[in-house]
This record gives sequence, structure tokens and C-alpha cells, in this order.
Amino acid sequence: MLSKARIKLIHSLAHKKYRNELKLFVVEGKKQVTELFTSNLNIKLILATPNWLTANTAFIKNQTEICEVSEDELKKVSFLTTPQEVLALVELPKPIQNPTIGNGLTLALDTIQDPGNLGTIIRIADWYGIQNIICSQTCADVYSPKVIQATMGSFMRVGVHYIDLYEFLNQTSMPVYGAFIDGKSIHQTKLSTPAILVIGNEGNGISADIHKVITHPISIPRFGSAESLNAAIATAIICDAFARI
Repeated sequence: MLSKARIKLIHSLAHKKYRNELKLFVVEGKKQVTELFTSNLNIKLILATPNWLTANTAFIKNQTEICEVSEDELKKVSFLTTPQEVLALVELPKPIQNPTIGNGLTLALDTIQDPGNLGTIIRIADWYGIQNIICSQTCADVYSPKVIQATMGSFMRVGVHYIDLYEFLNQTSMPVYGAFIDGKSIHQTKLSTPAILVIGNEGNGISADIHKVITHPISIPRFGSAESLNAAIATAIICDAFARI
């Protein structure tokens, strides 16, 4: 049976403050929870319907606490409009202070605040084989339920690191590409890797401080009348251009 205390605890994980205090975050849905079994993450608790538990008994580790719940009970704690049979509480991984950047493309996000955008960008990075995303401290939290859901499991394969973005970019010897409305067209730019691609805030773009350390301002050429592109869409277009070099 699902206790009131446990319901309160899960609800509290909607907030970054309590995720950090309790060292837990929520993963929901059959696909994402199943993928957790093959990840390095530590599953602390699984809330699931009898049907899901019967189908997945062989995968559940012995040290993982199990709580069998009805569909109605799951609705009380789910962050989804339509719960999907299972919810897991997962231990927050320890942050990496000095992430190792590989030889390919690394994404850097400057104050991406919409959880859906951040989750989609993580998913895009996974699609293009990008292993690391560097986030400013003002970005949305990767472990919020909305971000986790939007990644569709990609958060397990892409490292997302929160550090001083200006300091990181100022110290790198790599080319730093930045997405601007008025930058040089990516169709006319000779792209190269290893490199860092900076994507700015949804409304304000790349901040003035970060602008100073951009070595290659680039843009996606416009052929119609739209004023701007969604940050995640712009990321996908530019990542595709890098994938073609």
C-alpha cells in the first residue's frame, strides 16, 4: 500500500531543492524504467502495477525496494497525464566537476530554461552521438521530472554537467561556435571538430559575457518569414551540419 509519507516524498521531488536534499529523482514509464536496469544508476524504489512487476521480475535487482500499487495509486504520485504502470526513484549521481571533453562536438547551453527544450536537446545529442553537454548554472535542472520525461531515456547516455560556463569556454583551446540570428551561415562556414557549440536562451539568445568567448558566430539561413527557431530545433539543424563534415 502507498503511504501518505511516500506520496508526500515523491511529490516533493518536483522541486530541485528536495531532489538535492534527498539525493533522489523520478523516472517514469515502461521504456525509461526498463532502460534503467542496464544503466549505472542506482534504483532505490520501484512503484509498479502487478502486471508490470510480473513481466519484469527477472530484471529487478535484489537490493531495490518494490512497492506494488494499483493504477489509481500510481495516479496519485505520477507526474504524467497518463501514468505508465511504473515509477522509479533513482539516486542522484555525483556531479563531475571537471568533465572530460572528447574529440567530437560538445554542446554548451547558456540559460536554457524550458524543461522540454533541455530534454529534447539531450535526446538530440544522443541521436548524434554527442557524449557531453555543458550547462550554465542557470539552465533548467536535468533531473526535473519534465526534463527526464522529454529525454526519452537519453539522459542515461549523455553526460550533463553544470559548471561556470564562461570560465569553461574561456579556458578551452577548441573552436567555440555560437548560434546567432546574425552569424555567418552554417552553409558557408567550414565546420571542424573537436569543437564546442553554444546554444543560447530561448528568448534572449547567448548572453553578453558568453558572446565574448565565441570564436565562430554562426547562423541557420532563413528562407521564410519566421522571426526565430525553437532552441532545440536550432540545435538539431546545426548538429546535423556538424555530422556531415
